[in-house]
Amino acid sequence: MAEIRNYTLNFGPQHPAAHGVLRLVLELDGEVIQRADPHIGLLHRATEKLAEHKTWIQSLPYMDRLDYVSMMCNEHAYCMAIEKLAGIEVPERAQYIRVMFDEITRVLNHLLWLGAHAIDIGAMTVFLYCFREREDLMDCYEAVSGARMHAAYYRPGGVYRDLPDAMPQYQPSPYRSEKKVRELNENRQGSLLDFIEDFTRRFPTYVDEYETLLTDNRIWKQRTVGIGVVTPERAKALGFTGPMLRGSGVEWDLRRKQPYEVYDRMEFDIPIGVNGDCYDRYLVRIEEMRESNKIIRQCIAWLRANPGPVITSNHKVAAPSRVEMKSNMEELIHHFKLFTEGMHVPSGEAYACVEHPKGEFGIYAISDGANKPYRLKIRAPGFPHLAALNEMSRGHMLADVVAIIGTQDIVFGEIDR
Repeated sequence: MAEIRNYTLNFGPQHPAAHGVLRLVLELDGEVIQRADPHIGLLHRATEKLAEHKTWIQSLPYMDRLDYVSMMCNEHAYCMAIEKLAGIEVPERAQYIRVMFDEITRVLNHLLWLGAHAIDIGAMTVFLYCFREREDLMDCYEAVSGARMHAAYYRPGGVYRDLPDAMPQYQPSPYRSEKKVRELNENRQGSLLDFIEDFTRRFPTYVDEYETLLTDNRIWKQRTVGIGVVTPERAKALGFTGPMLRGSGVEWDLRRKQPYEVYDRMEFDIPIGVNGDCYDRYLVRIEEMRESNKIIRQCIAWLRANPGPVITSNHKVAAPSRVEMKSNMEELIHHFKLFTEGMHVPSGEAYACVEHPKGEFGIYAISDGANKPYRLKIRAPGFPHLAALNEMSRGHMLADVVAIIGTQDIVFGEIDR
């Protein structure tokens, strides 16, 4: 009689659910998973090591490329670590702009997660809906930084520049009639704040549309309810943070528990799950998008009423304005020193973390007083989640692995670093 034994399957490395290159070695008994072994390092770009050979400011754009779905949140933690080391005061207006863009980034992240997770499980339409909304938010990124994805907008001491008074307009082309262009430009007539405010008015309706398609959909529930269950105790023991932890029923959110910038002035709720399965984590993220929308609206109201500086006036840290630089010798020297040598950060060590869309994203920086970091350690939220894949998928069917990878919302840029 033939010997019955488990067999090993290579799942990946080019799996679309993983936003990157995940190689998963699965040990299967028929179609039931006995063991899952995630192989990392296929996207390794040595960000932490590269930072040791770049000035403090030159390493900032590397942060965008870690989790390339949550660009500005990565920059935020890095800037906060430098500010902690150097004792830099951030102007209030810059803090509100940072909070607003952190929440815009959270919505951007969750929209991509929702679209990708749905398409993995077989729901095509949601993907198209989510990208329709992402397009508007990408325009906000482009308006402030000139780049749609890798913004490099935050700076130690504030943000690169104030919010623009005008939005870029669509132009007529052979593919778009003037009537269509007028419709597209309808909400682009005012400032960036007007455009974002218009988006926040429309967005709750869009979230309702996603929920109409998925929340009570029986196929969606069959694929997610009871899949990848993690108890609150195990979630804490495994180092979960963000929606993965809150989906298991643990009310932990750095914006509320360890507030930074102006989050202590914001009114928002922390959604938590009950069962700790894929479905609960889906519901948590959907609610988070609604809460982020509330925070963005509060920031808009404050920013409209309170003009002011958006970056520190300490020119040892932040470049002087172009006008000052061209009319004052001292400012010209500051400008030259800053862009050739970089800023010198006092000796010491600091850890700064933010409530990133995926969990706690932290930067541990050590300075020896030079113009480069002595050591930089990145705490990526996706890493412990991926480490738990074996425990979450054991005993499930092969098709459920896709749902579990989707619910973890992993991006390999930050995991492989």
